[in-house]
Amino acid sequence: MPDVPSYDDLPDGLVVAGADGRVVVVNSAAERLTGATRQRLLGRPLAEALPLTDTRGRAWWDCIDPYGGLATRTGHPEALLRLGRHELLVTARFVRGTGRGTPVTAVVVALRGSAARDRLDRDRADLVATVAHELRSPLTSVKGFTATLLAKWDRFTDAQRRLMLETVEADADRVTRLLSELLDIARIDSGRLEVRRELVDLPAAVSRQVAGLVAAGEPAPRFVVAVEPPLPETWADADKVDQVLANLLENALRHGAGTVTVTVRAQPDGPGTEVTVTDEGEGIPAEQARRVFTRFWRGGARGGTGLGLYIVRGLVQAHGGTVTLGAAPGGGALFRVVLPPGTPPGVVAVREAGEDGPVVDEEEP
Repeated sequence: MPDVPSYDDLPDGLVVAGADGRVVVVNSAAERLTGATRQRLLGRPLAEALPLTDTRGRAWWDCIDPYGGLATRTGHPEALLRLGRHELLVTARFVRGTGRGTPVTAVVVALRGSAARDRLDRDRADLVATVAHELRSPLTSVKGFTATLLAKWDRFTDAQRRLMLETVEADADRVTRLLSELLDIARIDSGRLEVRRELVDLPAAVSRQVAGLVAAGEPAPRFVVAVEPPLPETWADADKVDQVLANLLENALRHGAGTVTVTVRAQPDGPGTEVTVTDEGEGIPAEQARRVFTRFWRGGARGGTGLGLYIVRGLVQAHGGTVTLGAAPGGGALFRVVLPPGTPPGVVAVREAGEDGPVVDEEEP
């Protein structure tokens, strides 16, 4: 018979007081957050066990009065409160009997550390700063060139006008790419990313990305594409696979050095397909390896939004695949993407994202 989960398995702190207002349940997370042992808290009045104060220094329990006041109240929404020198996010639920206006039989208190919200606030601030910085340069360029052309059109030759318009187009593409990245992040974080599967030719997708980089000015000898047949079929979202490959290649070019090698082969220990992208640069230090797939990670001072690898991870996991970082034989970075075969056709909706990756639901068309 499987073990029954206990209150100690909850990630948040839990404190429950009975009808008499005394604490009857304390889980291990609550012990950690309050700094008090279970034995010290059990049996004490709730206001003494958790002497919470609001931002004005007022005793919180006196303000909300869970066992008195309006008989229609069912709880209190999450609030940032102080417990001694610590700040906690606290939510209270008032459990009543079946009849309307019946007295409170229990008060359930959920506790969370404020560090998670602080990190979220910092991430939002970083995102705003990153977007503002990345948008300023191309928009300034677009504004400058268009204003110059409008004011002095007749003074330029056709070749000069064409060069200016090509620069404006490139900057507009840069803005569009950034906005697409932001939309992808929003969908990944909110669990609304959809994957529309079709049969994908991975070697052809790699060749297209390399050809595009060569056409944009990268020297062709810098790329090596190796395909090891036979390859299993891969049913995936072709656009998102292209995005994954583009981000990995751009990362290798921006932060790596030497030859960039892309290898496509069958997964050695499974049914999927493996794509590796390696370079001959200095590689990524071990102390940074755990952060490369997080938002705003930048490997050095060569620019970029720091969002590309985070998006790669979200897109690959939406397919049920994995992406990992290792060391290339030549000392550079090695990114390994494994995509499962998938099932044709259909829509995969990512309904929940977490640290271990999104949870995936499949829907038939």
